[in-house]
Amino acid sequence: MKLYADTPARRTRQIVGDLWALAWTAFCVWLAVKVFDVTMALAAPGRTMESAGATMADKLRDAGKSADKVPVVGDKLSKPFDGAGGAADSIAHAGRAQAEAVHTFAWWLAIAVAIVPIAMLLSVYLPMRWRFIRRASTHVRLRNTEAGVDLLALRAITGQPLKVLSAISADPAGDWRAGNPPVIRALAAVELRDCGLKPSAMITPRS
Repeated sequence: MKLYADTPARRTRQIVGDLWALAWTAFCVWLAVKVFDVTMALAAPGRTMESAGATMADKLRDAGKSADKVPVVGDKLSKPFDGAGGAADSIAHAGRAQAEAVHTFAWWLAIAVAIVPIAMLLSVYLPMRWRFIRRASTHVRLRNTEAGVDLLALRAITGQPLKVLSAISADPAGDWRAGNPPVIRALAAVELRDCGLKPSAMITPRS
């Protein structure tokens, strides 16, 4: 698999592009973590409410148990405390629900902050890099065989601009059909250079 071009300028651009994509991904993840932490700060009042409500409920129930021990009227005295304890439980539950809602929102917000910009970048950059890798890997295999060099030359004839072809030969298609080695090699070299590969590594077709 050919990951990078042979030519220095194009290889440098590809490496810089890959590093930039990694840096962007790392930045988005870092930003998502920060956003999560900041959003979770909003859960503090809910946690405080939950803790205060739970503590109040425990104390009210303890007071109710103590009141229940009073002779004759203990049962009547304990009921208000039990009712107040239930109300305190409701406050604790509301605080817990608020904290959980903030936690859920913080997770989804952090995921959106990370995934959306990363997906936007990779949806453009990855297909471009994959097209190069697939094409370059195929060209590397072709340049190592005579038949492959022939195919590279044919690809150049069908895909390169006429101005480029006419600079190589007045009749590139005819020379290719005639098996003209210099022309075939020149055509294949154009195709390899267009892909960022070194023609010097290409096998020389036999006469």
